[in-house]
Amino acid sequence: MAAATQLHVMVLPFPAQGHVIPLMELSHRLADQGFKIDFVNTEFNHDRVLKALAEKGAIPGGIRMLSIPDGLDPADDHTDIGKLVQVLPAAMLSPLEKMIRSEKIKWVIVDVSMSWALELATTMGVRIALFSTYSAAIFALRMNLPKLIEDGILDETGNVKKHEMVQLMPPIDAAEIPWVSLGSTQERRRYNIQNVFKTNRLMALAEMIICNTFREIESEALELLSNALPVGPLLAPASGPTGHFLPEDMTCLTWLDTQAPGSVIYVAFGSSTIFDVAQFHELANGLAVSDQPFLWVVRPNFTNGIQEDWFNEYKDRIKGKGLVISWAPQQRVLSHPSIACFMSHCGWNSTMEGVLHGVPFLCWPYFSDQFCNQSYICNVWKTGIKLCRDKQGVVTQEEIKNKAAQLLEDKEIKERAVTLKTTARASIQEGGSSHQNFLELVNLLREQ
Repeated sequence: MAAATQLHVMVLPFPAQGHVIPLMELSHRLADQGFKIDFVNTEFNHDRVLKALAEKGAIPGGIRMLSIPDGLDPADDHTDIGKLVQVLPAAMLSPLEKMIRSEKIKWVIVDVSMSWALELATTMGVRIALFSTYSAAIFALRMNLPKLIEDGILDETGNVKKHEMVQLMPPIDAAEIPWVSLGSTQERRRYNIQNVFKTNRLMALAEMIICNTFREIESEALELLSNALPVGPLLAPASGPTGHFLPEDMTCLTWLDTQAPGSVIYVAFGSSTIFDVAQFHELANGLAVSDQPFLWVVRPNFTNGIQEDWFNEYKDRIKGKGLVISWAPQQRVLSHPSIACFMSHCGWNSTMEGVLHGVPFLCWPYFSDQFCNQSYICNVWKTGIKLCRDKQGVVTQEEIKNKAAQLLEDKEIKERAVTLKTTARASIQEGGSSHQNFLELVNLLREQ
């Protein structure tokens, strides 16, 4: 019993798909090392994960799935990030405290977007490891946000005062700073900036920052962080709970088996990107007129206003060339030999997964850290091409067709992607930089 208590760790992700998945991947790796993991979702996401697991037939091993209310009413939109950020602390603090006490938790791995929990854990004498769901570069940018305001690039309400490139690694335009691009209104931007100021002060309570990255790919950004521990790229387990909110459509793997090697465009925009009807039509038509077969993930809430008859007719029209599914086993898709490139929103999970499997990118960022990740891909690593919007802000079907053809004809981009894959895989193998860091993390978590 003492040994089991010694290896007990709580994991607290922010309630969004892109946060749950990498922390579930880390939890699997820790469970393989003998740790008992309490994985705490909100009740809404807990139900979604368990439903997806039931359809897949997976049974958690070494990971106990727990849940806490998120503070929203049943009729509210439980995927509204802005609302969640404001109501989560008050709703979760008391139940979380009871869980920690009843289970005698000694270590909590806290998502950086749940940093309000650091104060509670510290008060209770619990040791804390912070987990960054975005790049080391974005974490460094977060810590440097006060200086950007001091330098007059932003003001304290999130308005861009100087439209210039912010020269961290990688360089990004001031308007693309995540806490600016995430704010759809002036009030939201002000709240985002003030929340960063508040939570930055709490970061010092954590003993380390666990990063889903590797030293060879972000050495400059990691040098800006004194206590970062890069353990990525994190790899999804072949079986067991993966933390997905939707059931994965495994039939797409059989379809990929029928396609020529290096021929398929994989199209997926994560769990929160939303297209309007006009942009959805341009994307659909651009894929249809391209010269390549394609696998396109269209989750249930990807767009609004699309006529079902039109979409069914479209899927009939592209049969034999394209396949549309609602959710994919993404790492298994990216590792498939038929995949030629990845049309992506450039979320950090997708970025790391594409790097891990040596797949070139067609970059289509939507918000938050995705613009920074695009800069890495296109300007630093040079393993992808940017899709550009026209004067109306639309990525046209001609742009999609032309850029896909350009990317697939560029042998140098493919070679760089394969080289990066080799480096990424070496980092997580025995003796690699991320593997050594993971062992350091394991040893630290074993201390009580």
